[in-house]
Amino acid sequence: MVDFRLRIEAEYEAIEHTLSALPQKPFSELSELELAGVAALLHNFYNGVENVLKQTFKAKGLAIPSGTSWHRDLLVAAGQHAVLSEKLISELRSFLAFRHFFSHAYALDLFPGRMEPLAKNAAEVFNAFKAYINNQAL
Repeated sequence: MVDFRLRIEAEYEAIEHTLSALPQKPFSELSELELAGVAALLHNFYNGVENVLKQTFKAKGLAIPSGTSWHRDLLVAAGQHAVLSEKLISELRSFLAFRHFFSHAYALDLFPGRMEPLAKNAAEVFNAFKAYINNQAL
C-alpha cells in the first residue's frame, strides 16, 4: 500500500527548502538573473503545493483533473471536495497565476513589484496549507 503521508512529508520538506532560498533583500535590488531564480523558486513552491494536492486526492480516492486546464481544475476540485478552504484557494490562485505566467513568459519579462508580495506571503500561505492538509484524515 502506498504511504501517502510519507510522500506528502517529502513534498513539505522540499517546499520548506525552496522557501528558505528566497532572498531577504528588496527585489528591486536583485539582478535579472536573481529575479529569474526567484521566479523559479515561486514556480517550484506552487508545483509542490500541487504535488501535495495530488497525493491528497489519491489518498481520498478522488479523481485528479486532467486536460489543458488541470492546474486550475485541481484547485477548483480541492474546494469542491473540501480538501482546501475557500480562503486558501483564494490565496493560492495568485501563485497559480504566477506559475502560468512564468511557464509562458520570458525570464526577462519578470516584474519585481509583482513577485515580491508573493515571496513575502509564501511561507504564511504554506503554513496554513500544511496545517489544513495535516488536519485531514489520510
